[in-house]
Amino acid sequence: MPPTSLIGKFKLFSDPVHGFVSVPKALVLDLVQTPEVQRLRRIRQLGVGHMVFPGAEHSRFGHALGAMALMHDCLASLQEKGTALSAEEVRAAMCVALLHDVGHGPFSHTLEHELIADFEHEQMSRALIVRLNARFGGALDGALAIFDDTHARPWLHTLISSQLDMDRLDYLRRDSYYTGVVEGRVGVGRIIRTMRVVEDEGQERIVVEAKARYAVENFLISRRLMYWQVYLHKTVLAGDHLLRSVIRRARHLLEARSGADVHSHASRAFLFFLENRLSAADVASNEVQDQYVALDDTDIIHTLKTWSHSTDAILADLCTRFLNRNFFRVTFRDEDAMPEDPTMLRQRVARYLEKEGLLQEPGDVDYYLFFSETRHEAYDSHDESIGVLQRDGRVVELSRAVGSGALTGLAGSQSRPYSCWPKEAFNE
Repeated sequence: MPPTSLIGKFKLFSDPVHGFVSVPKALVLDLVQTPEVQRLRRIRQLGVGHMVFPGAEHSRFGHALGAMALMHDCLASLQEKGTALSAEEVRAAMCVALLHDVGHGPFSHTLEHELIADFEHEQMSRALIVRLNARFGGALDGALAIFDDTHARPWLHTLISSQLDMDRLDYLRRDSYYTGVVEGRVGVGRIIRTMRVVEDEGQERIVVEAKARYAVENFLISRRLMYWQVYLHKTVLAGDHLLRSVIRRARHLLEARSGADVHSHASRAFLFFLENRLSAADVASNEVQDQYVALDDTDIIHTLKTWSHSTDAILADLCTRFLNRNFFRVTFRDEDAMPEDPTMLRQRVARYLEKEGLLQEPGDVDYYLFFSETRHEAYDSHDESIGVLQRDGRVVELSRAVGSGALTGLAGSQSRPYSCWPKEAFNE
């Protein structure tokens, strides 16, 4: 890391990805010690990814510290290159990097839309930053302005939310390290040390120097590969669908008033989100925030262990499948032969469920059969494009600076349709 004089007195945390991370004492360290941030230790970074990649047991807490460490590195480098920064701006930027993912729920993205409808975790992150700001007497005003992109220096927001930010730089390196997928290893240090703040069209913006253009191209390629190999891995998708089916079945039983053991065996915080059909508008509620902060991966696993003995055969089967990693099979249309057309596949799954005593009504097939698609866009050259500072002082968009056909392939959204179903249905 650059000299720690940028942050004054600090406490060291040992991180396997970035080495020693310096956490400034006073406000930032006090934030680390809050229940909201400590809760991130109990939320896995990759959701069900650890059930596919055995080493991926890392938490959102490690990612939060890593993003904050990279923010410090970046700001120190920018200062060395002549960008003036006040102590308050540095502190605010480090705080927002630490807190940017504090709104993640259990199993990260897997249950993001299941617990609260029409919801993105950034909405809860903001609500919790507002909550912490009140507790700390307005000390997070600057961090909140950066998060909301209302700060007087908009480029600070791009360091935590853009196509080349500290969040992405950390999670790619971190997830690559813990999964063992080498394609995610990117030159984070080189990219950060070539970032500059320049005046472009009358406004300050973050760009990279021309000598880093290929490192940035490699970063974008690595991100594409990590999505297909890790984040959208077929077994990860299967685990996601299975866990979501558990939530849907439990909710159905509660609403049908036939889930006595569902109610009695769920953790209190988990039950709150099962019994209440919440939407993004409810995030402002103190009760919702209290229950959300009380919820983590432990609640889900403990509840699934008890539900695996439920008197409801479907709930018990789904929970047992998840706990024992007996996931559904995912078949991508572009690489695997689809087993059958959707109607025939539905009939086959229904016959299997009926044979196993798991088909109580026709709609129960929907807990075991899914048709969906994955979608990913590695780089958008039009919306918040990455700027490259040429040697003559001009700023050009990355694809024009690199002159590589690879970026053309990364632009635009790629989708892959797939089906998801119990593999036992084809052992008949």
